[in-house]
Amino acid sequence: MTSPTPAPQALRVPEAVHRRRWWILGTLVLSLLVVVLDNSILNVAMKTIATPAPVGLGASQSDLEWAINSYTLVFAGLLFTAGLLGDRFGRKWVLLAGMVVFGLGSLLSAFAGGPGELITYRAVMGLGGAFVMPATLAIIMNVFERHEQPKAIGIWAGAVGLAIAIGPITGGLLIEHFWWGSVFLVNVPIVVVALGVMGWLVPDSKDPDPGRLDPVGVLLSIVGLVALIYGIIKGGELADFTAPAAWVPTLVGVLALVGFVLFERRTRYPALDVTWFRNKVFSASIGVVGIVFFALMGVSFFGVFYTQSVRGYSALEAGELMLPLALAQLFFAPRARFVVDRFGVRATCAGGMLLVTVGFLGYAFLTATSPIWILVVLGFVMGAGMAHVMPPVTVAIMGALPREKAGAGSALNNTFRQVGGSLGIAVLGALLSTIYRNGMEDHLAAVPPQYRERAGESIESTLGAAEKMHLPGLVDPAKDAFIHAMHVVSGVSAAVTVLGALLALLLLPGRRPAAGTPAADGPQDRTETGPSAAKV
Repeated sequence: MTSPTPAPQALRVPEAVHRRRWWILGTLVLSLLVVVLDNSILNVAMKTIATPAPVGLGASQSDLEWAINSYTLVFAGLLFTAGLLGDRFGRKWVLLAGMVVFGLGSLLSAFAGGPGELITYRAVMGLGGAFVMPATLAIIMNVFERHEQPKAIGIWAGAVGLAIAIGPITGGLLIEHFWWGSVFLVNVPIVVVALGVMGWLVPDSKDPDPGRLDPVGVLLSIVGLVALIYGIIKGGELADFTAPAAWVPTLVGVLALVGFVLFERRTRYPALDVTWFRNKVFSASIGVVGIVFFALMGVSFFGVFYTQSVRGYSALEAGELMLPLALAQLFFAPRARFVVDRFGVRATCAGGMLLVTVGFLGYAFLTATSPIWILVVLGFVMGAGMAHVMPPVTVAIMGALPREKAGAGSALNNTFRQVGGSLGIAVLGALLSTIYRNGMEDHLAAVPPQYRERAGESIESTLGAAEKMHLPGLVDPAKDAFIHAMHVVSGVSAAVTVLGALLALLLLPGRRPAAGTPAADGPQDRTETGPSAAKV
């Protein structure tokens, strides 16, 4: 007697969509690449933009910082709202609208007539980017069957790592052959192509039962996130989080977000169902995302100065040194699902976090003369670690919610990543600056008093003062002070990622039960869902 073979699992994605799912993913990756790529490209163009006209815009240091911050503020503040709008009105149309706005902002930025215009147009780009990022992941969750989602998300995560790494290389090549505006103008033809292909290939999807509007909740979320990110940025900029300009907006942001949570718990039609956070897997995964980006963005901040200011590499060469990190993510991220299948999310994520920790600890032993291959190896190790963290936790976050809430889930994932990264740059950047200043105090006696404070602010300021004032004796102390500060910050980053590994070990699930068992079924497998929670 032969045992009956189990019936194949019914497809929940329409057959026409299922057949072209990989083409759809390629299109989504293209839109993701152009958004993530542009931010890393901009870092290379900063020096040229600061050059007086006609070569640049004559932007001050403050102008340059706000060219970045204006994007970050709008992007982070609207991520959650954009995800909700996608769930309500259709993710395809939100994605297309975001790409149009991003392309328009890029075109305007390329021909900005001054720093003020550039800052404004960068905010427009942030508005478009906020609608693109959550929509890409939400659409992936709705065009792939559950068993293929880990692979698709792995490719999505690998594309983010690739964009971060090739941005400086692309930017260096553009600046070398064209004017500064080319780093923005390059987006426009890519956006045009992506719009055409997405309009043809990408299907629309939305929450079939979005419920009533929640304007109060949306407004509180925007005010809270914008004020919080602004306070974090200001604290890092001043290297003093006790300054009123830093703690007042931070406090306003925290109070607004607390008010948001309290309001969402009481209203009948919430923008965010806060009961999602009772799911320890969902909450732990969100926490791991914030922690890993806190540490990673902090190290990317001092890594640029180490390769360029201490080691003397050009911006293009420094970008090339990031390629191992990107290639590791590109190779391992789509394959992380195999490790998860064998060892479970808990062990995979904890192991990935420990690999990132090893990378940070390696930075703590770098000197001004360390062989450069060590930096290459550290980048590869960190990239491999990231590749075994981000895809599994993203799958865990998205898998904890039903399909119709994919926009809200994706928005939360991206929001915590953005807040964690902003905190990392601000807190670790402020720590780096403070330690560096303390290390240079006894070496600035030869600098005129009126220039002394400015000369000791950063390694770039010190090296600039040494060149302008013909003080070569400042160069070696500046490099030594920076390396010491880098060692301390990398040690703190390592400690933070160890905490992330412990969080993963304690709260994330182990190996999944075999398919078909009751425990294997998740929210996405339900044929009926409860009252809609992702409202606008």
